[in-house]
Amino acid sequence: MRHSFYFSLLLAKLIGTALKVTKLSGGTSIIGKIVLKICPDFLSHANKYIKTKINVTGTNGKTTTSGLISHLLKESGHSILNNELGANMIQGVVNALAVQLNPLKNLTPNFPSNAEDKIYPYEYSVIESDEAFLEVIYDKFEADYLVVTNLFRDQLDRYGELATTKRFIQNGINKKPNLTLLLNADDPLVASFEGGKSKIFYGVEGVNYMDGLAPHENKTEEAFNCPCGKPLSYEKKFYAQQGHYYCECGYKRPEPKYKADVTLYKDRSLLNINGEEFEVPLVGLFNAYNALASISLCKELGIKTEDIQKNLKTFKVAFGRSEVKCLNGKRTLIQLIKNPIGANEVLKTVDLDSNLLIIINDNYADGRDVSWLWDAEFEVLSSPPLKSKKGAILHKEIVVSGSRANDMALRLKYAGVDTNKIKVISDIEKAVEYVGQSADNNITILPTYTALLKLNKMKLLKRSK
Repeated sequence: MRHSFYFSLLLAKLIGTALKVTKLSGGTSIIGKIVLKICPDFLSHANKYIKTKINVTGTNGKTTTSGLISHLLKESGHSILNNELGANMIQGVVNALAVQLNPLKNLTPNFPSNAEDKIYPYEYSVIESDEAFLEVIYDKFEADYLVVTNLFRDQLDRYGELATTKRFIQNGINKKPNLTLLLNADDPLVASFEGGKSKIFYGVEGVNYMDGLAPHENKTEEAFNCPCGKPLSYEKKFYAQQGHYYCECGYKRPEPKYKADVTLYKDRSLLNINGEEFEVPLVGLFNAYNALASISLCKELGIKTEDIQKNLKTFKVAFGRSEVKCLNGKRTLIQLIKNPIGANEVLKTVDLDSNLLIIINDNYADGRDVSWLWDAEFEVLSSPPLKSKKGAILHKEIVVSGSRANDMALRLKYAGVDTNKIKVISDIEKAVEYVGQSADNNITILPTYTALLKLNKMKLLKRSK
């Protein structure tokens, strides 16, 4: 079997090089499928090349959180493997490891069974894991740390309700009794995970809004009951079910080890974590939670505060996660949306002075069920008429595209947007081209996942200077 492992590694690198040269595919999963055909136990063999294994899961924020952790570790001088492009099902994880893993890196280990001073080619792996595939990955792959970001309703056709999503993750945790869990204390579902050898909690203490930003009323709620059966009450509620919750029976939010006071600006966030300040080049409270999780884990791993502070400043987001591009000379912000709570948090950050393109697909990776559009609060975009942050009256179009463009147009109509200001262009490339030509200001694009992948291949969207 070891021969098939080494052969699959060689083949993965050859195919990866060919795909880069020909640009036929992004190569995020196809190589993984081939590798698993040749070597079904690939992950079991890969274990011994990595000293500490980190996984990140949850409904929202996996890609940004794992990207931040990877960046902070790498810039602090550590060798890592990660699936930075966000392909997080079993084929994508194998794909990323097979393309990157070099058994000869540093010094090929002798692999004694018990040796504290064994030299590993890689100090860390940071693997973003789809909630439903975590237990499948843990069948073969060892685990030291699991970061869980949040649990919101997402892709009901794949996951069902939240109890199902939670069960997927809990099943994975149950397979790894020596796992250290890093959990979001503010999410009652996440905080209630059981198992592992230890739990470490992180949470937000308070939020301050600057630059004219203000908290929005959360009309999309997730209702949770205490284990005793009664509804939870909240001393503070930040968004969705996240906040400081309690029940009269005595059940309450666990005390976080890492506590953050968050200050939000239009272009960044400041996090004061246990008296230490960190500037994060990301917008929105949802990204502040991602940063808090990442910084907390790095502190647990012994990364110095000054290194974290310095290296946060050079972090570049993954494509479509608050990334800025250039379209026809205009600043273009791309923000992935895929479920109601995540969309709500993104919508809070939308610049109403920008020209807006919303792209909704219903492919398998997006979720076939687009009923979530009716739970997201698109009313924040509604007229009559829109008012910009400068106080001006807006009469701009909102362009909708993708395979479910008409559904999105209907949703905007019922959200109160003037139908004369809704333009449907189902073809994504034509929609992007139209917005690039017609926009009189900055552009905001809100795509679902497969639409995001298509945008990533478009030559019209250029790297921002």
